[in-house]
Amino acid sequence: MSEASGITRSASRHGYAETAARLRSEIERRQLTLFASIDQRLEAERARLRLRPTTLLIFGSPAAGSRVMEVSPEAAIDLPLKILIWQDEMEQVWVAVNDASYLQRRHALPDDLLPVLGAAQAVVDAALA
Repeated sequence: MSEASGITRSASRHGYAETAARLRSEIERRQLTLFASIDQRLEAERARLRLRPTTLLIFGSPAAGSRVMEVSPEAAIDLPLKILIWQDEMEQVWVAVNDASYLQRRHALPDDLLPVLGAAQAVVDAALA
């Protein structure tokens, strides 16, 4: 994790497409809502730019997220949860999420909301296992 940014990064042992599929499947298995999947490479191509494979998954639980925002309305800037998937120049696939403890400190949230904030990392851990 980069302490300054509050981002946790994990290497995937799977290819880009399989990593993305495994993450989507785990989100669905946990009955979370996938609000959006943004293919940032495709969007770059539409702007006539080049970008390595990069996808942002935006997901969560409206019930759980609402509990967080009830305590700290500004937490909505970090919700829904996000998972970033990208492939580097060496074709290594990476997955990044906001660190739950960082979000907890950032929004002064109580410990009982830490599992809500940690759902993104839990999805990553299960999908990449």
